[in-house]
Amino acid sequence: MELTLPRAEDLYAHMKAGIEDLLGKLDPDLVHLVGIYSGGAWLVERLQKDLKLKNPSGVINTSLYRDDFHKIGLHSQVLPSSIPFEVNGKHIIMVDDILYTGRTTRAAINELFDYGRPASISLAVLIDRGGRELPVAPNICGGVIPLEKGTNFVLSQNEQRLFDIDLKKENVGA
Repeated sequence: MELTLPRAEDLYAHMKAGIEDLLGKLDPDLVHLVGIYSGGAWLVERLQKDLKLKNPSGVINTSLYRDDFHKIGLHSQVLPSSIPFEVNGKHIIMVDDILYTGRTTRAAINELFDYGRPASISLAVLIDRGGRELPVAPNICGGVIPLEKGTNFVLSQNEQRLFDIDLKKENVGA
């Protein structure tokens, strides 16, 4: 049975509307977006512009905080995290493209606490694909699309900075 994927732009619009709703409930001077590298960073970059947010955003790279670091090691493209604002007492909206096991989110929260103690952390994701291994749930979700193990989503941007998603089957046993 072929999985029909929704348009990534529709998922983005739904997620953006949820973030707008959340922003309306918080003091705008105390809210910052933080993207989880790399798909979350792309999303935050676009959200900053689309929502006309004035506060600086940040990027978290969880590579050194992963509980599977000993297995996957450090990738050559690893960029350091960048949090160019005071975290203490701020409302952080952490953004990622795909929520799967919850391990990346856990690692991102651990690293964020190295920068200070936020008033709150909300999680916004483009896609929740199920398969949680940790008790992590998004506050805002563009869409829930369960995938079987061995299949992944691939998020990409085109020249107009619009998003697209596709499926990729892992090559098991090759």
